[in-house]
Amino acid sequence: MSVETLRGLHGQVLDAVGRSLAGGEIRAGQVLRLEDVQERYGVSRTVAREVVRVLESKRVVTSRPRVGVTVRPMSAWNLYDPQVIRWRLASPGREAQLRELAELRAAVEPAAAALAASRPDLRVPDELATHARAMDAAAREGDSQAYVTADAAFHRVLLTASCNGMFAQLAEVTEVLLEARRELLLLPERLETTAIGLHHEIAEAVAAGRAAEAAQAAADIVGRARDEVEQILADSREHVTEVPR
Repeated sequence: MSVETLRGLHGQVLDAVGRSLAGGEIRAGQVLRLEDVQERYGVSRTVAREVVRVLESKRVVTSRPRVGVTVRPMSAWNLYDPQVIRWRLASPGREAQLRELAELRAAVEPAAAALAASRPDLRVPDELATHARAMDAAAREGDSQAYVTADAAFHRVLLTASCNGMFAQLAEVTEVLLEARRELLLLPERLETTAIGLHHEIAEAVAAGRAAEAAQAAADIVGRARDEVEQILADSREHVTEVPR
């Protein structure tokens, strides 16, 4: 078996185990035996051991002599890890994960926008405006993939422009969330032009050094995104519970 095949197999098994863990099929405190991973997924001990090693690096499991590999409570996991976020979004608990991510963005992005406006860099407003225009073009064409790509790029620039390294590292988390909204059909059927206008407002406020305006526009973007997701989820629940007449 080639190295590339082994890596691909390892990734598939890792995702399958991670989704099972995030979905509660394997609960905190349970022992995750290498033999069980081998048998369930039909893989070698080498692949099973590598899967456990990666889970341990994400703080999902802990390995101790004479105890074995034990699943940790989700509160102990590295919840900022993009792969962990994807596992949680694929689980029955996705609504809680979506809510947590929305709350995280609401806490961080307005502050990042204010910092970006107070620490001027001539390249930043142009980059923000370029990505906002790309969002506009994608919305007009109904291209949700291009829209999400441009949106993620906009927020990466904004978070990085805060010059706060910890904020900047949340860009990948934001990107995972935005991509998940598209994959989980949690974007409006018609891509929002109001939200795009707010992105342009941030670019203009950052260019002019207006920190409060930049922060408010960022707060409005995050608030609108949260409300959209909540409404789509509510509509979905209502549709599922409807009783045919």
